[in-house]
Amino acid sequence: MSSGSDSGSVRVWLVERTYSDDEQNLIILTYATTDGERYYRKERALTSFTDARDTTAAVDADPDNLGSVDDPDRREQYASEARRMRDAHEPGDVI
Repeated sequence: MSSGSDSGSVRVWLVERTYSDDEQNLIILTYATTDGERYYRKERALTSFTDARDTTAAVDADPDNLGSVDDPDRREQYASEARRMRDAHEPGDVI
């Protein structure tokens, strides 16, 4: 796993953006490590069109906030997408 810019953090890349089925106006952002083994999930409520919180290509997450990807197919999917994002974007690029 590659380290992020903060000491002890792990850089994870955006691999999935989904809308919650359970709650309206909730977007679930999934970031993953480039090996696909760990993921970070971030939920964001869309409260208004003027909401200025950008979604970036990567974030630096605390290792304690990362989950394990147990499914081999999902792990490969996350790894492939994380590497694609890393190769195509700077971490702070707005996606």
